[in-house]
Amino acid sequence: MRFMLLLKYDEAAQMATPPDPAIFEEMGRFNTAMVDAGVLLAGEGLMPSAQGAVVAFDGEEPTVSDGPFTEAKELVGGFWILKVDSLEEAVSWARRAPFRDGERLEVRRVTEAEDFEGIAPQEVLDAEEELRARAAQQHGG
Repeated sequence: MRFMLLLKYDEAAQMATPPDPAIFEEMGRFNTAMVDAGVLLAGEGLMPSAQGAVVAFDGEEPTVSDGPFTEAKELVGGFWILKVDSLEEAVSWARRAPFRDGERLEVRRVTEAEDFEGIAPQEVLDAEEELRARAAQQHGG
């Protein structure tokens, strides 16, 4: 199973104080441990919301709002995708993350094609799997 760990935080509080340089070493050790265990599929940090946009689908035409997203209480600041056997294992990895007070990791299972068997038409599921394989091949996966 794949799980996504979503780093959530208060952007205003984060931007008020620069990160401690030691966090980069701690994060490197955390990421290395996941790679060594064979569970890390992907992981990235995200730039501040001032460098982003929101596309909202509330009518006939999508609307775009540029960042920063000051109305949001929490923002996603990064993510990891893990391949593990259970939610408990994903949570175990999340608990090892080197974060400060006020930061949270939300752990969510990533859907797989088989989650929609009997719901979505089989040809749609097959086409989705083919697209995933093509995308992985295009990007060296």
